[in-house]
Amino acid sequence: MMRRKGREIALQILYQKDIADLSIEEAIENYKRYLNINNIQALKFGEELVRGVLDNLDFIDKIIQKYTPSWPLERMNITDKNILRLAVYEMFFRPDIPEVVSINEAVELAKLYGTDDSPAFINGVLDSIFKKEIKSKKL
Repeated sequence: MMRRKGREIALQILYQKDIADLSIEEAIENYKRYLNINNIQALKFGEELVRGVLDNLDFIDKIIQKYTPSWPLERMNITDKNILRLAVYEMFFRPDIPEVVSINEAVELAKLYGTDDSPAFINGVLDSIFKKEIKSKKL
């Protein structure tokens, strides 16, 4: 449950960064200042995810674009884009998190924060990435 909350925190920070065009430090500080933080572990995990996404953003965005050719990142819903970024980061850079867990958690975030179409879109993109980029290389 702590990791799910951390993912929600990460999504909210990334969303705030994109909407308000803030630095990551400003977005994190705003989150800490204005929201009631009662789970320090979740906040720490959320910050790790945010920093990991931003440290690997070029790679992550290239992977996403490869599997969403008709949806340029600039046109993509900000929430969906950041959910994908978080999941792709976890799938490629967090060996402590099984890829299937990352996909399931992303779909759950999409159900909570996305549109009606978001869960299916997120699941389809991440499933393709998993099958073609990760699973096929493990065989």
